[in-house]
Amino acid sequence: MHWWENDPAYRAVVRAFVDGDPLDQVGGPLDVRAVVAGIRPEAKDGFLLEEVPWDRFPDGIRVREDLERLRSGDPAAVQGALGMLIGMCANDMRAAVAPAVPFLIRVGVGAEAGRAEALAVVAEGARMRHQGVCTRADMLRFRGDDEWSFEVTGYLQNWSVQAARYAIAADTDLLLPLLDDPEITVRIASAYVLAAAADRAQDILIAFHTRMLAEHDPAVRAGLVLAIAELARAHPDSQTMAWIQASWSDPARPPEVRVCAALGWMCLTGEPIPDELRAMLDDLATDETVQLMAPLPWMRAVENGRSSGLHRCLRAMLHPDTPDTEVGCDDPWS
Repeated sequence: MHWWENDPAYRAVVRAFVDGDPLDQVGGPLDVRAVVAGIRPEAKDGFLLEEVPWDRFPDGIRVREDLERLRSGDPAAVQGALGMLIGMCANDMRAAVAPAVPFLIRVGVGAEAGRAEALAVVAEGARMRHQGVCTRADMLRFRGDDEWSFEVTGYLQNWSVQAARYAIAADTDLLLPLLDDPEITVRIASAYVLAAAADRAQDILIAFHTRMLAEHDPAVRAGLVLAIAELARAHPDSQTMAWIQASWSDPARPPEVRVCAALGWMCLTGEPIPDELRAMLDDLATDETVQLMAPLPWMRAVENGRSSGLHRCLRAMLHPDTPDTEVGCDDPWS
């Protein structure tokens, strides 16, 4: 038995979601989507943590404590708190993290330490079990409402992720300026966050393309291309599909743009892969490109001890019949 199984919140979740029908909880006190949507703008801006019912969700009290540590000004405490929160996402305990998303966004847009790391927690909270997922069908896909998945506590993870994605959409206007932030890590992290927004897709897409025109850092450009593709996967857009096609096939584009556009094209369509695309990847997916793309969160989520993220993506997408020994590429949500 895990120590948190003695938590009253955990027991309530089991009764409601494991022993009972989750749909009976829609809009109720255990619906984290309703809880997050109900946080007042003044509470978000004022960091009024006491207004959020953290104790309804397993380990929620610890999440509140971690958020309080973010305000301490102690760099070690900040990094420790963010590490705990990202660890909860990795352990499939997103329900308690979802109410923290509006507050973490404000850390990301503030002047405090850990801005990029706070945004990373937001992005992880908005993506369900994506670690190791590198197939064409699933790499950039958000799971649908009819594909239920439960967290280790028994909570319906679909609701946790939806709560985070809608919280991102609600704070889009705060996040968009971060695409122009002086820090490269913040620009990449903000693109990763915004790509997961449940709404405001057109505004976000325009901002991505605007930033692409001004961006000089190749890693950020690569991240923007993947963000555009991921946004289009959740919010289909024929113009984006045409842009992706044109981007990978245009010899005048930088190598990292063409490679990422090729990944996006493969994830956005089930069509057979053209020989032209394969040849382009043979030429441009070099060790230099692998190294350039390695810091991108999309790539970090896929890499393992033996292969880079880009190599694993290309193997899974170009050679789907070649087995991958890591769980994720072949059975991402097993």
